[in-house]
This record gives sequence, C-alpha cells and structure tokens, in this order.
Amino acid sequence: MRSTWLVGWMALFFVVGCAGHRSLETPDHEAIYDAPLEEMWPSVREYFKAANLSYREDKDSRVLETEWKEEFGGSKISGYWHRYMVIGKRETPTTSKLWVIRITKTVNKALIQPGRQIDWGVRRDLFGPPPDGIPLSAEDDEDRLSFPRGENAFYVDSAQGTRDMNMEWKVFRGVAPRLAKKQEAAPAQQVARAPEAKDAPAFTECGQAIIGLKKQVQPGGVMLLGELHGTQEVPRFIAQSVCQIVTSGIPVSVGLELPVENEERVEHFLQSHGEDADWLKLMEAPFWRSPYPDGRSSEAVANMLEQLRQLRAQGLDVSVFVYDHPKLTGQKREDALAATVLSHVKAEPARYHLVVSGNIHSRTARGLPWDKDYQPMGRVLKTQLKDVVTLDMAYDSGSAWICAADPVGNKLDCGVKATKGHDNGDRFFVHLWDSANAEGYQGVFYVGRVSASEPAIQKGLGRVR
Repeated sequence: MRSTWLVGWMALFFVVGCAGHRSLETPDHEAIYDAPLEEMWPSVREYFKAANLSYREDKDSRVLETEWKEEFGGSKISGYWHRYMVIGKRETPTTSKLWVIRITKTVNKALIQPGRQIDWGVRRDLFGPPPDGIPLSAEDDEDRLSFPRGENAFYVDSAQGTRDMNMEWKVFRGVAPRLAKKQEAAPAQQVARAPEAKDAPAFTECGQAIIGLKKQVQPGGVMLLGELHGTQEVPRFIAQSVCQIVTSGIPVSVGLELPVENEERVEHFLQSHGEDADWLKLMEAPFWRSPYPDGRSSEAVANMLEQLRQLRAQGLDVSVFVYDHPKLTGQKREDALAATVLSHVKAEPARYHLVVSGNIHSRTARGLPWDKDYQPMGRVLKTQLKDVVTLDMAYDSGSAWICAADPVGNKLDCGVKATKGHDNGDRFFVHLWDSANAEGYQGVFYVGRVSASEPAIQKGLGRVR
C-alpha cells in the first residue's frame, strides 16, 4: 500500500513541478494519509511549530488548538482574529486524516453562520439611483445561476467555525513527504519571492481561502474588479487575494484607480518601513484631502496599502501601480486608463494583474445609455489582451461611504449610506457565469456584508488610533 501511495504522491509532486508557478486549486475531497494516526500526528505537531502557530494540545486525544492570531497580519480594518482546531481522525487501522476547523471572531460581529444556500443579489442600476436611493448589489441572472462546487460544499459548523479544506491540504503537502521518508522533499508550492529579497516566509497566513479565485489566475492574466467604492470589504478582498496568489507562486501587481500623480508616493510607501514619516509622505497628496472623498481614499484603502507593504517587507513579490487620469473626461479618460493599465501588463507578462475600479470602467460591453459608441476601459483592454476576466461586485446589505448628487443643493453629498444586497454567506468567493451579461461582466466577486469605510484623513493617516 505504501509503495502505491508513494507513486501517487510523486505524481502529485511532478504535476506541481511541471506547472511551474501555477498552483493547484484546493481539491474537493479529503486528504488521506497512508499512515496510522499515531505515526501521522507527531509530524502534524511539528508542522504547526515550524509555521510559528503556537498551540495547546488535549493530551492523548489527537486534538490541538492554536492561539488567537490576527487575520492577515497587520490588518487594522475590521478586527478579525482566527484560530485553528486540528482534529486527527482514524480512517482505517493503517490510514488517517485531519480535520482543520478555522474559528473566526470579529469586534464588529459581522460574521454569520456559514454554509447557507446561495441566494444571488438583485441587479443595481448603474445609470441612476433606485427609487429609494439605496445602491443594490449585482444580480446573477437566473439563466446563469449554478451552485458553486468544490470547497463550498465542505462547510462544517463548529460554533463560529468552518472546516478549512485549504489548510488541511496545506498541512498534508507539508507532512506527507516526511511520512514517505523523503528526506529533502521539495515543497509542493513555492512563494513568489521579490527579486531583491534574500528570503521569504515558508508559511504566511492569508485568511480563509477565497473560493474559485486560484483557478482564474495565471501569469500574464488580468482580473478587473468593478466595485462600489467606500467599503471595508473590497480592500480586504484585494489584500487577501494578493496574499493567496503570491504565496502560491505567482507575483502580483495591483492596479488602483488613484491619480497617476500619486505613483511615486505609493511606490515609496510600499518600499518603506511604514513609519510616521512614510505615512505623511503618502497622505499629504491632494487626492487624500479632497473635499469630496468618493471612497477611493478611504481608511480601508490606506490600510490595504499597509497590508501590501507588509507582504513586500516579508520578501513576497507584490507591487502596486495607479492609473487614473482625473483631468480627462469621457472616452479620453477611458482610453487613458486602459493605456496605463496596458503598459504595466505588457511590461511585466510574468505577473498577475488585479485591477480594481468603479464598476462602469471595468465593463467590457460597448455603449452607455447616453452614448452607444462609448468604450469603457474594460472593453479596450479586452480587445488587446488574451486573458482578461471582469467581475462585478456582489454583497450582502450594509453600508458604504458614497458620494451622490444632491438634487436640492446641486452638489455632491458624501457620507455613509445604506446598501441593499443578498446574504450569500460569510465566505469571499469568485463565481463565473457560462457567458457574459449585458454589461460585459463574466461573473461576480462576493464580499459578504458590507460596512462603510470613512476617509482615511479623518482617521489619522489611515490607521486606527
């Protein structure tokens, strides 16, 4: 049996090796160890020690629980913490398996019980507010509806916990070579290390795996995210996406809809130590001090930059570019946005590009109600690049910091406003339809219940004090 298992493991290893930087999506079945529970368990304990995840163990029960740790180190956005409960299980007298339960808590009590039936949101009107003035989440057209498969099918309730198949397979890939007596086994996944970095972490906590993300990622690819500005959750989605992609072996560039005049400041901040002087240099730009902050200059965006800075400081290959041309309008602006993004993509074809914008810019369909020939940035990019995925934002009801036209005062009214959506659970996920919708979106990225993020300048350099 062991020789058969070893052949299977080596086959898995060569699949990973041949794929280069391409990482495996988390399998939708359990990892089975070809070793009795008593032999497997000591290697599991060693794995968690090596990953600097301190734990306490229930003696002789094959159960351990890690200490509370802030999710995605350095997060100052919404106060999420997690711990793992690891349970060794006997499959047969000669085989075993692990259950890893990820337990999460948050100060804002936004978490809900996982594993609920997918209930897609209603379409929001892109070209005018709904009657009650409340923005609406994106709809998954009825003919495109299909229940996500794979990891989403493996929810297990455990107080406020969910079963983490991604972590189970991560542990398996770290432990199994030892059980196969491979003294110098190469890791199944290599992180994307920055060229100037001397070292990079072997294990980085990136939050719970985003369902459906990794299968869309390959070097040279572009993912356009059409967002509703001014939430805490979209910057958190981006930071977790970057972390999960770069630790699976693919370098990532993030494109932000910030004025190009901020390029030098953003780059300096990412390469800095994140000290007060570095924050001052970043935040003294007029963009962050606009009298009409539309959500792109939120506290959550500033903290996302801090999270990306920390990943880069660890030696991971993460970069950020900005591409907005606010002095231009109409089609000239869309062409300039596309040209700037295109220049970065073509200059670095080995990287994956995650580009976030307002959800009109990322459309790939031609035309707007007032201009049938209008070509959004997404359409321009789609005609010039082979691998472009464009996703609209879906979310549960909540709030966002929004600037909307005030019909009475004839000026912008910026502040916290209610949003309407549908509850699709607390897991972030990416879901693609069989074909694009009328706006040219190929699917949605879901961020759960949304909560408003106020302008960073009102919170003191984007950091909670």
